[in-house]
Amino acid sequence: MVHADPASPLAHAAARQLFVADDSHAQRTLKELAADAGGLAAGLLANNDAEKLLAACAGNAPYLARLIQREALLLPDLLSQDPAAMRDRLLAGCCEAMRDADDMAALMRAARVAKRRLALLAAVADVAGAWPLEEVTRTLSLLADTVIEQGACWLLRQAAARGEITLADEATPTRGSGLIVLAMGKYGAFELNYSSDIDIIVFFEPDGLTFSEKCEPQSFFVRLTKDLVKLLQEPTGDGYVFRTDLRLRPDAGATNVAISAAAAESYYETMGQNWERAAMIKARPCAGDLEAGKQLMQMLTPFVWRRYLDFAAIEDIHSLKRQIHAHRGHAAIAIEGHDVKLGRGGIREIEFFVQIQQLIGGGKTPALRGRATIPMLTSLVEEGWIDPATRDDLARAYDFLRTLEHRLQMVNDEQTHRLPKTAEGIAAIAAFMGYGDDTAFRKDLTQHLETVQGHYAGLFEREPTLSEEAGSLVFTGTDDDPETLETLAGMGFQSPSSVIATVRKWHFGRIQATRAARSRELLTKLTPALLRAISGVDSPDQALSRFDRFLSGQPAGVQFFSLLYQNPALLDLLAGIMGSAPMMARYLAEHPNVLEAVIAADFYGPLPDAEQRQEEVAELLERADGFEQVLDLARIYAREQLFQIGVQVLTGTAPAREAGPAYADLATALVSGMVPAAMNEIRRDHGDLPGGEMAVIAMGKLGGREMAATSDLDLIVIYEFEGEASQSNGKRSIDGTRYYTRVCQRLISALTVPTAEGPLYEVDLRLRPSGHAGPLATRLRSFIKYHQESAWTWEKLALTRARVISATSPLMQSMVDGAIRDALCNGRDEKTLAGDVVDMRERVYRELGSDELWDIKHGRGGLVDLEFIAQTLQLIHARRNAGLLDSNTRTALEKLTMAGITGKGLGQQLIDAADRYHNLTQVLRIAVSGTFVPAMAGEALKNRLARAVDAPSFSVVERDLMETKTMVNAAFADLIERAAG
Repeated sequence: MVHADPASPLAHAAARQLFVADDSHAQRTLKELAADAGGLAAGLLANNDAEKLLAACAGNAPYLARLIQREALLLPDLLSQDPAAMRDRLLAGCCEAMRDADDMAALMRAARVAKRRLALLAAVADVAGAWPLEEVTRTLSLLADTVIEQGACWLLRQAAARGEITLADEATPTRGSGLIVLAMGKYGAFELNYSSDIDIIVFFEPDGLTFSEKCEPQSFFVRLTKDLVKLLQEPTGDGYVFRTDLRLRPDAGATNVAISAAAAESYYETMGQNWERAAMIKARPCAGDLEAGKQLMQMLTPFVWRRYLDFAAIEDIHSLKRQIHAHRGHAAIAIEGHDVKLGRGGIREIEFFVQIQQLIGGGKTPALRGRATIPMLTSLVEEGWIDPATRDDLARAYDFLRTLEHRLQMVNDEQTHRLPKTAEGIAAIAAFMGYGDDTAFRKDLTQHLETVQGHYAGLFEREPTLSEEAGSLVFTGTDDDPETLETLAGMGFQSPSSVIATVRKWHFGRIQATRAARSRELLTKLTPALLRAISGVDSPDQALSRFDRFLSGQPAGVQFFSLLYQNPALLDLLAGIMGSAPMMARYLAEHPNVLEAVIAADFYGPLPDAEQRQEEVAELLERADGFEQVLDLARIYAREQLFQIGVQVLTGTAPAREAGPAYADLATALVSGMVPAAMNEIRRDHGDLPGGEMAVIAMGKLGGREMAATSDLDLIVIYEFEGEASQSNGKRSIDGTRYYTRVCQRLISALTVPTAEGPLYEVDLRLRPSGHAGPLATRLRSFIKYHQESAWTWEKLALTRARVISATSPLMQSMVDGAIRDALCNGRDEKTLAGDVVDMRERVYRELGSDELWDIKHGRGGLVDLEFIAQTLQLIHARRNAGLLDSNTRTALEKLTMAGITGKGLGQQLIDAADRYHNLTQVLRIAVSGTFVPAMAGEALKNRLARAVDAPSFSVVERDLMETKTMVNAAFADLIERAAG
């Protein structure tokens, strides 16, 4: 009688009901076992549990039957001992046998014997229920690790014996060798399936080994890699170990099978694809020089885990899934012939569900950077990305489907994931899964597949669009058509009668845009598509009302409807704006011509950088015929560009973080372009001012390149001239002060006055020295004196945002930059400064702040507090380190953090807070006028806000916003209030 350890397969099989699909094959195998193994087998088979377990393996899987017969002498220990201890002994035996191998044939034999024995152990422990899924997959992965490591050591020793290399460590040849083997995919996550291929990438550091003169590192590591692959996959009389795939390496079609780490770094930095980021999620050094492998993974971290969400990356990853579904076997769920890995509701959907969210959130949340699927589901719950019920559903499905995958592969040791195509085959695999009949198996499998499919589809797959024949849409006559009412209700409109009344008004020519017959003809063709587009937004009734106001403001309709007819995508854009962005909808109603810009080929292309903006504006204004046309052209250009930026941010084409710089670059270019035009106007009457120079300083949001859609321009105009009584040389000569005051007036007028094309910007000059009491333009020497002797603390804080955006010469720019820097670096009492800031902060909160969560700017811990922190710390420390100065809040916080002033941990939190506040603000300023009230906001806007801050849901946005405000409030107390004493 065999004595069984409590953890053994025998002990677990005793309490488990096992079924056999082919009893005759099972009995034949047991008889042959008894005949071949003699007394040893007889003693084993006398144990009913052993007989039951061996029959369940042999009677369901011919491959396992062959292993049982081949490893008969191992069976007593394999069945009766703790399988984890047995695994360790088998792996140790594998190491010893491979280490002692005399030649390649002996090395390959040792690896294959170990594979055979461990495959049988994993199968028996799995079928008996002695091991959970993760132990089965871990065992197979540890076998791969062991064979690759021992194989590499053996090959390196052989190379050293041939005099090709000198080892860094003779006891462990791989240590310090520079050989890096990365396990990828399931192998990297210790999730290998029963008959799995292994995906590896081989890199090398050429400096690890000492090479002989005739041995070149690249060719050496290529040969070694090929020998490793031969060891792993070449079939012999003992079988194979693992089929091996090297195609995940960089540019596999054009590169060697072993690649230098330097080449890898260059590739991933410049050419790395988004699918490669996904592939690297599960990567780990599995053999070779593990320290070098660790360093390589650290180098790859920024490539894999981007701090900022790249939605193009998500689309790339999702496109892989669409390609998978494009192949056979991935249509509707069916049992016979269904692919449990790649099919609907299969294992791959669970893996993609996890990985795509890891790619999105892992850059900012290290807890989401794990390799294993089930632990990452738990991390997604803990980080607020999914709910516990979803985790539990997917975890159960994953366990069931992976176990089923193993059973399918155990049958004939085939890398298959497809269920049998016959009812008899399904019944057999059901028995192997522990079901007495296939009815319950079919039910459980279908439930798991549908559950997975539902969760996956909810995360990634859009609902199909409405068909062309959505139903009756009749808007003629005076009575509402009942079928049309039903159709509109089915489309999601809450008040179908109001919809009919609105459309009927258009068709009856009651608005200017539909007075012409041609307009009404085009509208009739467009109406079904228009209503379908609007029905797809959160509040279609409200969106239709906004569209009606927009359409009612159109002076004519033929051109507009023709534009929509020829560019159907514009309908979806319009519907999205009307549904989720009332602020932009109002802007569009006021400036309908900007819609034409959308059809430009580059409308959704990269936004121009600062230099490109300057060139575009300069070229545009050079074409103007006179000052009035300069103003009109600037306004037309600004409207189109403001609309482009807004649409790109709203639709996610451009990240929200790009909006602030884009708006500021646009304003900078326009101001810079207006300065020469304004000066030319003054020059016409008053000539030039000899020795005169002028500069424009941007303050506030423009100075910090943090503008939003509705920001005005805070400006200071600085001038300088020679002597005290300088006069202009024109026909109407005036003194220097009056000259530049008039230039300033003309510049402000150029920026603010409404022309036929409307206004351009609101301009605020109150940040100039002495504010309203001071002159419009300030002489440089007066500016310097004022900030040396008279400036208030709030003016010093405001000056930290100063940025020269226009100057008549490089010398003038340098002089003004120097004046600003000197003013900010003047020594001041730290306690007094901090005390003033604390007082200002309280006054701002009393007058403008609230306790509302979405009071991002003025609420406690909000943006103003964050700016106070950055500005105050710059003023305190700039006298010792002028390099800390920066007009941009985020960059200033980065510099303060790098200098050790905030502390690294807190500094990064403040930087993240700046990102969060600015990104949310950008979306809100585009979409909403006035206060944002979540209860009144549609899901589309909430989703856009979530995407702006890389959050999985709006609830997480609010949670993170609350935590951020609490953190900033505490940071203000720690960094500023404490300094105030």
